[in-house]
Amino acid sequence: MTTPELSFSTHDTYPPEECAVVDQGLSEFNDASAPLHEVEAISCFARGPSGQIVGGAVGRRWGSCCELQQLWVEPAHRRLGIGSTLIRAFEAHASRHGCTAFYLETFSFQAPSLYIGLGYKVEYERTVYPHGIVKYHMGKQVGSAAYAA
Repeated sequence: MTTPELSFSTHDTYPPEECAVVDQGLSEFNDASAPLHEVEAISCFARGPSGQIVGGAVGRRWGSCCELQQLWVEPAHRRLGIGSTLIRAFEAHASRHGCTAFYLETFSFQAPSLYIGLGYKVEYERTVYPHGIVKYHMGKQVGSAAYAA
């Protein structure tokens, strides 16, 4: 078998056309190996009196697993319990879909103590980032009836 000559290029951006080819190829490979089409989006938002979004929790669920991918609260509304309320509502919604395993990643300058206070445990710590920043992989397991209302 002969290998064609290849050329390699590096970029400081994400060239859309090239990235689309990689995304498509990876999607085809993954779909053949696992039913990733079952992954579903899940989200929860906090709104102010005029309907403006002041916070949100965004993630995805797959079977009994749920990943919190993003949590954000507008600076003027931080430290008022909105983040905790968002996470609890996000988890409760996921629990109603059968999720019992929750996980997330957060940096040391974000809110690891918030997650620990909500029952998450540090499962892995990555300490290779500049400026002493640490990235935590956190998770928690809950009973299937833990959020039943």
